[in-house]
Amino acid sequence: MLGLVSRDLLRDRTVFVSGGGSGVNLAIAKACASVGANLVICGRTEEKLKAATEELEGCGARAAYAVADVRDAGAVAAALAVAADRFGPIDALVCGAAGNFLAPAERISSNGFRAVMDIDLLGSFHCAHAAFEQLRQTRGTILFVSGGQSQMPFLHQVHVAAAKAGVDQLMRSLALEWGPYGIRSNSIVPGPVNGTEGMRRLAESATEEVWAEMVPLGRLAEAEEIGTMAAVLISPLAAYVNGAQVVVDGGMAMSGSSAFNRAVTAATPAS
Repeated sequence: MLGLVSRDLLRDRTVFVSGGGSGVNLAIAKACASVGANLVICGRTEEKLKAATEELEGCGARAAYAVADVRDAGAVAAALAVAADRFGPIDALVCGAAGNFLAPAERISSNGFRAVMDIDLLGSFHCAHAAFEQLRQTRGTILFVSGGQSQMPFLHQVHVAAAKAGVDQLMRSLALEWGPYGIRSNSIVPGPVNGTEGMRRLAESATEEVWAEMVPLGRLAEAEEIGTMAAVLISPLAAYVNGAQVVVDGGMAMSGSSAFNRAVTAATPAS
């Protein structure tokens, strides 16, 4: 799919991806690698990061990784220092680390709610805050990975809805505040993506067929499709895009979450 754009689209630019060891975030990293970017990924599991780095090198990229939990501001700063030491100041930051699970609002614990807020929202802030000086030098860009829960309610997703809505408002605030430094901030809102850990967790109550029913295009996205759009958004092709929430969900936001909600209700034991 990225064969439609120049293989030099991100040549000699460095992209840092949090949560880049798997799933949609790895797909974004691979898309950037395939059009010339240097990649640095971070995450909590070194084994995943090593394997993902090898995949990125297989795409022809220079790649490195740093083990870091985005909930730890110091660890994030250290990971970004690795990127600068290896490739120079980064040109793009992708805030993709996230957590999710299904839980009725009345049953979710304070710790469970906080865990998702800390990974998704606080983690995104930690990454953006630690990357600011590098991005100011390069007049770079930030891409936040949001979710449909920021736009419409889903049953048993109150924690994710709060976190992703916060991520989108963080993005808009930074677009306003850091725009004068030449730093663009946007978010991408993927729909259901085939073969990801997030989909496997949500499919415990709502099958892929249920998700496909909610999408006017009638199918789940492939991770490469999300990665392609992300690569374009952080490239010079989107040089005047700032403060935008870019929805890549096959039209799901127009049809709503009712099919998912019915499936979750049917799968939930009576209290």
